[in-house]
Amino acid sequence: MEHVPAWLLASLIYLAAAVIVVPLSRALGLGAIIGYLAAGIAIGPWGLGLVARVEDILHFAEFGVVLMLFLVGLELEPRRLWNLRRPIFGWGSAQVVGCAVLLFAAGVALGAPWRIALVAALGLALSSTAIALQVMAERNLLGTPSGQAGFSILLFQDVAAIPILALLPLLGNSFDSQVMTGTARAFEALKIVGVIAAIILGGRLALRPLLRWIANSRTPEIFTAASLLLVVAIAALMQWVGLSMALGAFLAGVLLAESEYRRELETDIEPFKGLLLGLFFIAVGMSIDFGVLLAQPLRMIAVVVGFMALKGLAIYGVSRWMQLPYQERPIFTLLLAQGGEFAFVVFQSAGPQVLPPGVSSFLIGAVALSMLVSPLLLVAIDKWVLPRYSVKGSPRMAEIAEPQSASVVICGFGRYGQIVGRTLVPQGVSVTVLDHDPDTIESLRQFGFRVFYGDATRLDLLRIAGVAHARAVVVAVDDVDQSLEIVDLLREHFPDVPIVARARNVGHLFQLRERGVKHIERELFESSLRSARSVLETLGWPAAEAREAAMAFRRANRQLTDEMYPTYQDRKAMVATAKEGRRQFEEQMARERAQRHAQRQVTFGWDSERVPDMAPAPTSTDASAPVAPDTPAADDRRV
Repeated sequence: MEHVPAWLLASLIYLAAAVIVVPLSRALGLGAIIGYLAAGIAIGPWGLGLVARVEDILHFAEFGVVLMLFLVGLELEPRRLWNLRRPIFGWGSAQVVGCAVLLFAAGVALGAPWRIALVAALGLALSSTAIALQVMAERNLLGTPSGQAGFSILLFQDVAAIPILALLPLLGNSFDSQVMTGTARAFEALKIVGVIAAIILGGRLALRPLLRWIANSRTPEIFTAASLLLVVAIAALMQWVGLSMALGAFLAGVLLAESEYRRELETDIEPFKGLLLGLFFIAVGMSIDFGVLLAQPLRMIAVVVGFMALKGLAIYGVSRWMQLPYQERPIFTLLLAQGGEFAFVVFQSAGPQVLPPGVSSFLIGAVALSMLVSPLLLVAIDKWVLPRYSVKGSPRMAEIAEPQSASVVICGFGRYGQIVGRTLVPQGVSVTVLDHDPDTIESLRQFGFRVFYGDATRLDLLRIAGVAHARAVVVAVDDVDQSLEIVDLLREHFPDVPIVARARNVGHLFQLRERGVKHIERELFESSLRSARSVLETLGWPAAEAREAAMAFRRANRQLTDEMYPTYQDRKAMVATAKEGRRQFEEQMARERAQRHAQRQVTFGWDSERVPDMAPAPTSTDASAPVAPDTPAADDRRV
C-alpha cells in the first residue's frame, strides 16, 4: 500500500479499529469508552504498531482535544452558567481546590519539587468531562442530585482549565531570572490577557454579523466550514502567542454558544460529536506509554491508586457536604476521581521548564491509565457494590424484611408500572411493588407509594414479596432480558400464578408468548392508536369513523400478530406473512371507504370534491391514499 496517501491510510486504520473493537467491547458489557481506548492501544506502538510515530500520535491526540474542547465550549451558554453560578463556583471550587491541595501536599511530602508538584496537582485535580457526562447520560443520572452536582463541578473544571493554562507560562518563568526579566514577564502576561480579551471582544462584535452574512448564502456546508474556520483561526492565534490551541478552541465554542445560530450549528455538528469523542479516546489509548509503565510498574500503580484515592477522599467529603443521597455517592465519587482530558493539555503545555519530558510522560500515562480502569471499576461497582450500598445506605431503602400478602405484585415501577398501580390501588386492590432503582423508590415514597427495594430476578425476594399467594404478578420492567428472566423464574417456581406482562415490541411479545404468558400488552401500541385517531380527526374525519378506523387496525394487527407468531423465528416467512396481511388490510379499508362514500352520496347527495378525505381511496400503492399503519414487523424495527 505504498501508493496510498498517509491521511487515507490513517483514516482506514482508525475507523477499522473503532468499528471492530467498540461493538465487541459493548457486547462484553464494558462500554464504548473502553472500546475506544482498547482500539487505540491495539493500533498504537505498543499494540500492532500500525501507528508507530510518536509525533503523529501526539498531533492526533491534540487534534482530538481541540475538537472536544470546542464542543464543550459550544454547550457553555453564558446564561446557563449564570443560573448555575452558586453550585458551579461553590461545589466546583471546593472539589478542585480540595483535590489540588491534597495532591500538592502529597507530592511535596514525597520529595517532588514544588513547581512539579503544583502542576501535577492542578492537572490531576481535573476529571474527564467526556467520560463522566457520557456515563451519566447512559445511566439517566443527569436529572438526579448527583448528576446535577457532577455537571456543575465539571463545568467549573472546564472554566478553571483556562486560568490553569494561562498560569503555566508564568509558572515556568516566574523564578527563572536568567531566562526572563521582570519586565519581560509582565509583558508576557499582558500579551496573554490582551489576546484573550481581543478574541472575546472581537468575537462578540464581529461574530453575529459574519454568521448572518454566511447564513444568507443559504449554503449549509459553508456555514459549518466557516464555524470550523473560526475554531482553527483562533487556535492558530493562541498557538502563535504561546498558548494552547485547546484553550483557543474552547473560547471559540463559547463565542458560538452566544450567537443565535448556535442551534443550527449544533444540528450540523451533532452527528460528528460521537466520532470526535471516540477519536479522542483512540488517541488517548495510543498515547499510553507502556514503556514507562513497564520500566516502573509499581511506581505507576502507586501513583494511579494514590491520586485516585486522594481525589476520592476529597470528593466524597464534598458529596457529604452537598448532602447527596447516600446510594448515589459511589458513582459520583468514581466519575470525578479519575483523571481527565484537560490533564493532557496541562501536562503537554507545561513545557520542559516546569515538567521534564520523563515526568510529563509518566503523568500522562497515569492519567490515561486511570481513564482506562475507571469504566472497569464502574462495572465492578455495579455488580458488587451498588446493590449492598443502596440497601445499607438508607433505612427507607431496605429490602422486604417480612413476608407480604398483597393480591398483586408489580415488578418494576417506572412510568408503565406506576399507571398500573395507580389504577389498582383506588379500587381497593392491595399491591406489593418491587423496584431496583433507588432514585425511583425515594421519589415515589415522597408521594406516598409503598415501594420496596429489590431485584425481581432474585427468587428469595419473589417469595418474600408473596408471589406464591398472589392472584396476579405484573412484569413491568423496561429491560427485555430482565423481563424474560423474571418470567422464567415465575413459570418455574410459581406456575399457577397469572402473569400480566409488558412487551417492548413484537419480538418481545413473541418471546413472552413462547413462555406461556397470555396477558401481554405492547407498551406503545394503544397510545400510538390514539395518536393515529387524532391525526385522522385533524384531517377532517368524523370522530366516530376515526375511532372505527383505529379499532379496525387494532383487530387486524392482533390477528396478524397471531398469524406471524408460529413463524417468528423464520425471518423470511414472517416478513412474507406481514406483507400479505398488510396488503389484505389496505384492500379491505379501501373497500369500506368506497362503501361509506357511496352511502353518503345516496343519503345526503354529498359531492366527493367537497370532501376530499372522504373520497374513495385509490389503490394502496397511491401515495395519496390514507395508508394503514405499519405492520408489527416494521413497528418492531422502530421500537
